[in-house]
Amino acid sequence: MSRDSCEGAEVARNEGCRRGRAGSLVDRSGRRTLDRDSSTVQPVQYRPAGTVSIVSTSNTRDRILDSLQDILVSVGYSAVTLEAVARDAQVSKGGLLYHFPSKAALMNGLVQRLVELAEAEFKEAREGGEGVVRVFLRMSLPQSPEERELYWALIAALRSHEELEEEAVRHVQYLFAHWRELLHEELTDPVLAEIILRAGDGLYMAAIAGLGRPDPELTQRMIDRLVEESDRVRRPR
Repeated sequence: MSRDSCEGAEVARNEGCRRGRAGSLVDRSGRRTLDRDSSTVQPVQYRPAGTVSIVSTSNTRDRILDSLQDILVSVGYSAVTLEAVARDAQVSKGGLLYHFPSKAALMNGLVQRLVELAEAEFKEAREGGEGVVRVFLRMSLPQSPEERELYWALIAALRSHEELEEEAVRHVQYLFAHWRELLHEELTDPVLAEIILRAGDGLYMAAIAGLGRPDPELTQRMIDRLVEESDRVRRPR
């Protein structure tokens, strides 16, 4: 399972824009943040301005996870070792092993933290005034360079199953799959729910893969059209 605003859709790998869908955001220093823009202005804004609140991570466990996140964002998954994370977190290797006995446990700890933060995002989508469709589409582009790099690194970790616990794999899958459940719960039209899901996922995956920069005006028009259609089949709360 609160974002800095990103001009347009900066998705080139070198510019990068970490995703709302995981419920948290890293700021420019790589540290996690919780808050996001919860504006209920309609229609959906393509790049809404967001306010970011930095979370203090003073305890050792969170500091270790922050360092793991930093390395994933700045260098990539291939650079993650227990020694490198301990050095960056300024703890002994024994201190790191006390909390995370293996690299797989370390990655699992980060994924679990993302899921915990994502639950607040899902709650916003279910209970907030915008509704699931608007929240989902608003978050369908990475909104900081760090977000894009973090999720690109997580996908790399998913592809090398030997260093990611099955629990962590399920958690990452849940971060994406739960949006499908929420969309189908909100809309009476299952086909439209799937179209919105695939459109949002396509925008997001293309962005983190650096596949090109979508036209902001055209993307906004697409989002407006999907929102308009969804309002016709939205279940009453």
